[in-house]
Amino acid sequence: MKSEIIRVRTGSSERVLDITGECARFTAAAADGGDGLLNVFVPHATAGLALMELGSGSEADLLAVLAEVLPADDRWRHAHGSRGHGRSHVMPALVPSEVTVPVLGGRMALGTWQSIALIDLNVDNPDRQVRLSFLG
Repeated sequence: MKSEIIRVRTGSSERVLDITGECARFTAAAADGGDGLLNVFVPHATAGLALMELGSGSEADLLAVLAEVLPADDRWRHAHGSRGHGRSHVMPALVPSEVTVPVLGGRMALGTWQSIALIDLNVDNPDRQVRLSFLG
């Protein structure tokens, strides 16, 4: 298995970030034209990953749904950090911390409109790591 950690700066606001390019670059090098599986894992208790269409407004739609389901208010028992921080610790139960993508001929076999997105609601931690692992 080949593995690498990429660092992603999410900033000080809730974000949905496209990391497909970084994943594609790693996959091309690690797979060397072969087949296998790419696993993308975010080792944080307050971030998640999704396979989704990006660039068409879906990012704002996802953040709106998460704000509705997980409001940034004072209801959360886990209450340190910014207002509503506890919701960031609940989010990974709804938005998983990993995705696995088939790799064929050294390329991710994503659907036409699929991208790999990092979802981060935690405005208290702007620096994230994402582990990319290729199993041939």
